Amino acid sequence: MKWMLFVVCLAGLSCRVIPQGGIPASGPPRLIVGITVDQMRYDFLEKYQADFGDGGFRRLMREGFSARNLHYNYLPTYTGPGHASIFTGTTPANHGIVANDWYDRRTEGLVYCAADLRVTGVGTAAAEGQRSPVHLRSSTLGDELKLFFNERSKVVGIAMKDRGGILPAGRTADAAYWFIGGQEGRWVSSPWYMSSLPGWVSQFNDRKLPDACLRQGWTLLRDESVYGESMADNNPHEAPFKGLTRPVFPYALDSLRALNLNYDLIKATPWGNTHTVDFAMACIENEGLGRDADTDMLCVSFSSTDYIGHQFGVHSRELQDCYLRLDLELARLINYLDSTIGRDQYLLFLSSDHGGAPTPSYTMKQQAAAGYWTTDSLVLAVNRRFEALDYAVRVKNYSNDQFFFDADTMLHYGYSHAFAEEEAARVARGFTGVHSVYTRSDMERGLTREGIAARVQAGFNQQMSGDVIVVTQPGWIKYAMQGTTHGSPWVYDTHVPALFFGYGVTPGETTAPYSITDIAPTISHLCRVPVPNACTGKPIAEIAR
Repeated sequence: MKWMLFVVCLAGLSCRVIPQGGIPASGPPRLIVGITVDQMRYDFLEKYQADFGDGGFRRLMREGFSARNLHYNYLPTYTGPGHASIFTGTTPANHGIVANDWYDRRTEGLVYCAADLRVTGVGTAAAEGQRSPVHLRSSTLGDELKLFFNERSKVVGIAMKDRGGILPAGRTADAAYWFIGGQEGRWVSSPWYMSSLPGWVSQFNDRKLPDACLRQGWTLLRDESVYGESMADNNPHEAPFKGLTRPVFPYALDSLRALNLNYDLIKATPWGNTHTVDFAMACIENEGLGRDADTDMLCVSFSSTDYIGHQFGVHSRELQDCYLRLDLELARLINYLDSTIGRDQYLLFLSSDHGGAPTPSYTMKQQAAAGYWTTDSLVLAVNRRFEALDYAVRVKNYSNDQFFFDADTMLHYGYSHAFAEEEAARVARGFTGVHSVYTRSDMERGLTREGIAARVQAGFNQQMSGDVIVVTQPGWIKYAMQGTTHGSPWVYDTHVPALFFGYGVTPGETTAPYSITDIAPTISHLCRVPVPNACTGKPIAEIAR
């Protein structure tokens, strides 16, 4: 890149060469903006690039830096672990968010990654308000900023999803906000952060912007000819909204509200992202983010891409239209940051919490290796194997493709954990759709250092993970025949964007291999602040020279 250089000479001081449009002359950035696009595969950047405008994704790639070969380095690739890993720079083995929901051996029930039943929501009495970062076991970038600047930094997280707002912001943040749907349609928070909503949030809620969004309906942004990268509009691989028989544009959203949980409907449309940007800009303005020399941080997660991906799949026009509209929203946000914070006074990065699988009902028609994974028969087969061995132990729980055995029974009879694990693993390995199986004993001995096994190891937490972990074949998912999901260690779920823009970033790209855990230390290095306390990643060298 060609730099415009200015030589600054002051009396009694040596001359200094300052790059124009790159690294600022001195001091840290005023604001860090960390963006997570839920369920965004890397290839969407390439697939839709010709249809993007100049001010959103294309500007980030043109004027910023792209790590084109960055992957998730652990299993499972879910929303909660993904958001936590981006902002802590480590994997579930250390930050403790091992899934969206996981089995708790002590209570014999499921734990939600952002749940905190000790609290009541701020701004809502609904159960969805009982949230906090209590399960997060390591610090985030925002936590480190708060410590480094002696609590003068402000850190805020926002998202349609509670876990998308809470986990990136961290435990010491000033605020985390998320959107409650149903009959409420409002942004709320947790008493972990505040005792009551700030006046500006209440005023924002009172504007009832979601109503205006839903009244607009949802039509294609561009001419139908633009959507050649996607399947035909009317196809059997997408799930229609309740009240419709076909998933076909246009959508009269206002008339669909009653059957689709009212304000929850906005989450599954591009208007969820629009409303998120509206709230983000209001937050910057009213909280005074980026106004002084102590670096603030805003964590923004765009959730609608995930809702739409799950319902319509990665091949759908609905998803493509959502990304074309998200591109416009990114341009709106970036322009706002340019005008209010200053082009070189903020550092923005964008990534995703996971990708998404091709819909097997579609790919199987193309004779691809794919399928649908069910688990009831597998659990039954393992229990029958134990019965045949006259072994009293049984499967206590099967979740997140992990077996949990009855620990009390094993202790009572003095059974060998390793024996039970290996017997279950032997049964699982014989099932169609299974790629590989790993035992707790394998994980605790740390014998899995390469390939898929290493990703299983990085996602294994001694206190919270199961006794046997099953990995399905590539292309196989546990889901309905319409839409798609994620969670695997395969490329379509692990390969995500990593874009860096603004303060300290030299435009360019790299195809060198990097991991999701490398984003946080890269930001720390650029801003010269400590990395999160459990960070296992490394700075992306091509950016942070």
